[in-house]
Amino acid sequence: MSRKVIITCAVTGAIHTPTMSPHLPITAQEIADAAIGAAEAGAAIVHLHARDPKDGRPDQSPEAFAPFLRIIKQRSDCVVNITTGGAPTMTIQERVRPAATFKPEVASLNMGSMNFGLFGMLNRFKEFKHDWERSYLENKDIIFRNTFGDIEYILTTCAENGTRFEFECYDTAHLYNLKYFFDRGLVKAPLFIQTVFGLQGGIGAHPEDVMHMKRTADRLFGDQYRWSVLGAGRNQLPIAAMAAAMGGNVRVGLEDSLWAGPGKLATSNAEQVRLARQIIEGLGMQVASPEEAREILQLKGGDRVEF
Repeated sequence: MSRKVIITCAVTGAIHTPTMSPHLPITAQEIADAAIGAAEAGAAIVHLHARDPKDGRPDQSPEAFAPFLRIIKQRSDCVVNITTGGAPTMTIQERVRPAATFKPEVASLNMGSMNFGLFGMLNRFKEFKHDWERSYLENKDIIFRNTFGDIEYILTTCAENGTRFEFECYDTAHLYNLKYFFDRGLVKAPLFIQTVFGLQGGIGAHPEDVMHMKRTADRLFGDQYRWSVLGAGRNQLPIAAMAAAMGGNVRVGLEDSLWAGPGKLATSNAEQVRLARQIIEGLGMQVASPEEAREILQLKGGDRVEF
């Protein structure tokens, strides 16, 4: 039997701003439609952020998540992954509220503090629709805070929810931070580890960086984890291809990259999922269904969420 590869699609995120692409989902209906389209294209998991429908700025209030969570639940069996990262400008209390409220099958969890630079995008984008976009992007003093106390706060807040975490590791130290919590029994196998490449402030996107993160995770966790990768910007599909060939799972979506090729904006999240699926199937593997992803990651099931 061919190996089953989980595709996660992160449909809107908090990095890109409305000016950058007319295809970036902003409203609840757009986010719901994007998630459902991605699932229909082959994504087993959809990773979700919310935005203010008026100007597109990140919004981590549970009230902003509720409308699209209901629509997705009604129209799709995909696994829902709710962010606890939110945006780097938010407090940890703000960031955890949607996951604590809705008790999803999966929530993301960033595994370490880091410099976080979005200012490189100003090289491409000069004029903006909304005042907040430029000041958000040009800030060179962002530290994305994820202290040991912050991580423990999220883990303990969600401890009784049955939610598993997608552990976001932007650098080697984040894998060691995860090992700290694993050794103390605060997180349990199988760990779902998402290694993130190509964001300013984190590890680079060279093939050696990908191999280094994989080797380190293998050494620290052995067979106790399931690996996935996220390549930012133009790195999205090359790193997806490399990871799939190395036994990993992949994440795509407009949160991570606006592109479907050199200079070509992706017209939808589903388009990126289809491109990833082409790679996976071209390598002789199959895309995992939502039920297969639930089995691989030992999730609690879509009937045990609070939305």
